[in-house]
Amino acid sequence: MLAKAYGNICTLWLGHKPIVVLYGFKAVKDGLTTNSEDVSGRLQTYLFNRFSSGKGILVSNGLIWKDQRRFGISTLRKLGMGNKGMERGIQTEAQHLVEFFRNKNGRAVDPSFPIVHAVSNVICAVVFGHRFSLQDKTFRQLMEAYNSIVAFGNSYVYYEIKSHRERRTVDEPKDFIDFYLDQMEKAKNVPNSTYDEENMLQSVFDLFLGGSETTATTLQKVQKELDAVLGSSHQINYEDRKKLPYTNAVIHEIIRFSSIILITIPRQAVKDTTMLGYQVPKGALFFGTIIMANIDSTLFDPEYWETPHQFNPHHFLDKDGNFVIREAFLAFSAGHRVCLGEVMAKMELFIIFCSLLQTFKFTPPEGDKEINLNFVFGSTMKPHPYKLCAVLR
Repeated sequence: MLAKAYGNICTLWLGHKPIVVLYGFKAVKDGLTTNSEDVSGRLQTYLFNRFSSGKGILVSNGLIWKDQRRFGISTLRKLGMGNKGMERGIQTEAQHLVEFFRNKNGRAVDPSFPIVHAVSNVICAVVFGHRFSLQDKTFRQLMEAYNSIVAFGNSYVYYEIKSHRERRTVDEPKDFIDFYLDQMEKAKNVPNSTYDEENMLQSVFDLFLGGSETTATTLQKVQKELDAVLGSSHQINYEDRKKLPYTNAVIHEIIRFSSIILITIPRQAVKDTTMLGYQVPKGALFFGTIIMANIDSTLFDPEYWETPHQFNPHHFLDKDGNFVIREAFLAFSAGHRVCLGEVMAKMELFIIFCSLLQTFKFTPPEGDKEINLNFVFGSTMKPHPYKLCAVLR
């Protein structure tokens, strides 16, 4: 409604605080990338400070953010982000998920926790150096603590850090915590170093937060392509996406159509800048200009998607049936604060999705005629509770 009345960039006033709202692909893309560093700050509020004390990656600013993000990206790469090492971990979790459904023998089951468990185990292996079984009580406690957010750091991560300190071999890091402990040791005499235990705790939480939270005819087409190209016994790997254009298009359309993020975490101008031709002042630290980018609006922008409110895999296929990425596909945001886990997320979605559809046909339980497609609002948009049946093909 605001965009129709005032255009795709407008200012709202929250008391004395200006909020610049970006709507639609052009406004969001230009606003977040043209002068990306100028609008890379995070809003300083009581909630965010309570959440992270200005530490870590997600809602930190300035030198802390630059150091922690740079270290996070480089360490994730060393630990296999986007390569065969991480792919093997995802394949392992996909097979555990397949076995979970296989053992249900087609009975109706709520798949939400097993799916969260599989995805979370990928980041657990990276950060903590080990995975958890589905029956592990510690993992369930970890997820309960994670859901209450504040308890997360005090419950499990402190234990993991203590355990890593006791068993690690210096300069032989095996996971993110080991790498961070080594970095703390190297930087202990560096003035103004941002590598400390508080930043390590928050960075671990930020990585865990980012790594854990995602029609019958269409699925039949996917299965037909899987069968024709790979067969029923081939272990899915990420390179297979290049041979499976329709399947890859379906996965991207699922991400677009079932967008789980409505707006980005608010950003703040760190210097006077311009945005789509308008002057955007930095302002004072606690009263600076806030930038709210409506990511959802880019994924449903009628100027860039032929049928934005219909599930249509052909949004990602050219006239010859080849997979193509669309410029308006900003599901992982844009600019300096773009999601650092994008590659991992796409790899997880592809391998797990294909592994399940290669093995099972999924149906609603007998008697269930309607599926609630509305979202449950939260930090991400989650589906309402549901059950499904996984029948061996």
